[in-house]
Amino acid sequence: MSDQNPAAPTIRTQHEDATRVLPFTDTQDFADAQRGLVAALEPGIVRNDAGDTVWDSDGYSFLDADCPDTVHPSLWRQSKLCAMQGLYEVTDGIYQIRGLDLSNMTLVEGDTGVVVIDPLISEETAAAGLALYREHRGDRPVTGVIYSHCHIDHFGGVKGVTTQEDVDAGRVPVLAPVGFVEHAVAENVYAGTAMARRAAYMYGAALPRGPRGAVGAGLGPTTSTGTPTLINPTVDVDHTGQTEVVDGVTIEFQLTPGTEAPSEMNFFFPDRRALCMAENATHTLHNLLTLRGALVRDPHVWAKYLTESINRYAGRSDVLFASHHWPTWGTDRLTEFLSVQRDLYGYLHDQTLRALNKGATGIEIAEGIQLPPAVENVWHTHGYYGSVSHNVKAVYQRYMGWFDGNPAHLWEHPPIESAKRHVEFMGGADTVLEKARKSYAEGDFRWVAQVVNYVVFAEPDNAEAKALQADTLEQLGFGSENGTWRNFFLMGAYELRHGSIGTPTTTAAPDIANALSTEQLFDAVALRVDGPKAWSADITIDWKLTDDGVVHRTRLHNGLLVHFDVEGELAPPDATFTLSNRDLHVALVGGGNLPSMITDGTIAVTGDASALAELVGYLDAPDPDFAIVTP
Repeated sequence: MSDQNPAAPTIRTQHEDATRVLPFTDTQDFADAQRGLVAALEPGIVRNDAGDTVWDSDGYSFLDADCPDTVHPSLWRQSKLCAMQGLYEVTDGIYQIRGLDLSNMTLVEGDTGVVVIDPLISEETAAAGLALYREHRGDRPVTGVIYSHCHIDHFGGVKGVTTQEDVDAGRVPVLAPVGFVEHAVAENVYAGTAMARRAAYMYGAALPRGPRGAVGAGLGPTTSTGTPTLINPTVDVDHTGQTEVVDGVTIEFQLTPGTEAPSEMNFFFPDRRALCMAENATHTLHNLLTLRGALVRDPHVWAKYLTESINRYAGRSDVLFASHHWPTWGTDRLTEFLSVQRDLYGYLHDQTLRALNKGATGIEIAEGIQLPPAVENVWHTHGYYGSVSHNVKAVYQRYMGWFDGNPAHLWEHPPIESAKRHVEFMGGADTVLEKARKSYAEGDFRWVAQVVNYVVFAEPDNAEAKALQADTLEQLGFGSENGTWRNFFLMGAYELRHGSIGTPTTTAAPDIANALSTEQLFDAVALRVDGPKAWSADITIDWKLTDDGVVHRTRLHNGLLVHFDVEGELAPPDATFTLSNRDLHVALVGGGNLPSMITDGTIAVTGDASALAELVGYLDAPDPDFAIVTP
């Protein structure tokens, strides 16, 4: 891009030092990542029915070159590994599609067909992966689907490998950990708009691929942009040790709730001595609190479940594979891999707690913590996706919340008012920028980003401030070993230079919205109530669902929408709407036209129908284009 700068001297020196210090002579990961390649997808492009490109692995071919000075050499190495794509044999009867989305899709051959594990994000990429498998292994039918956990890159492509009809007919069981649907839909709906906007930064949605732009996200290249789908599970895995046989394949499950996802499981194939670790042990330090936003994960529980995995399965396994990255072969090697991963999360948890109990704050602990040499000096503990810095802050937040205990921080001004006061105290915008340029020349980019941010928020039309901040964030991106940090910094620079790109993805896709329970559906509506506007409203509506005869009541009162199933005699509502569960979803979150649905008889109404119009009038719309690096 013409508006970008070269790497600053301090960034080049940092990369030269990393090249000397890091163990680049250890090439075992490259041997493992290339092992078992059957065939690559040629060309590495996946399109939807309209001809739009939803995945382009060929766009990462620039990674074949030597590492440039605008990318951390360790991240360049990780990105090369993640960009390898194609169909790979893991062990006899187990294959993986890698490099065709953020995650892997695994295929386990059974007696009559193939069981699919984690069918990627998009229907299109999953279908392309299955087609590549069938091209080389025969046209085997899909005879089962397993979701390892509730994140969209592990279920979104399910309709690319099977159909709702085959699942409903019992031909294709769908297995998932208990609580899967609840967590899968809640994450994509409740805070979905904000998460999706920040995910655009996390995965570098607007960045051109190349040495000065997007090189990967550490966990995989990036996210596909096809059609996300969902088919509800038909078999719940609700306890560790539960064993199921799918198409002749015996699978033993280990539930791991509260680890990388609130609903997650590992599983073991005893007949093939193969262990799948879902996303609980990958070739990176993972997130305890992902930068796009999520519930804070529990590294203490995470480490305990990894210990359980080692004790239950490692000694019986010849290969370990996961839903990201490449496998590890050999009982001794995979046991060591799991042990170091366990020590990584356990150490971060325990040492953060030790320090906070001595009075250190999250930011102080993050700046001072150091991993043990035996943990730090292996590639798979590096912070390509999560990081020691923001994971330590997540542990602090989990236990102590946002407040660090200093009363000076208890009631600070919000960003804009704080920025105005900072800039005034520092002598005005011109003085701040003059001093910041000196710090920029000295390579103190962290400080420049902090102080120039004050000017950007105090004077959002100050072009000089935005230009300097863009240059600064760009250098921080060039210097980041972490793929998502790089993307955040470079996306910040991009939007300062070009304006907001908005949110390029839709989180509440129809299949996901339709999977909301009645309780979750009205929760989602309640989150949109403009409280102050609705303070004086008092509206009671009953929703009579014809599928099961349940009557669900909503009452808007004191700016809060309360809802519950009606039991016993209650005061009469203002209106009652009778409709099917499906039509309830269409009307409230599926874009249906309520007046038309009432007119054509899809929805029957008794009482005052205008009560619903009044209720809808109090609902606010989320903003998928909200500002991030500007006020």
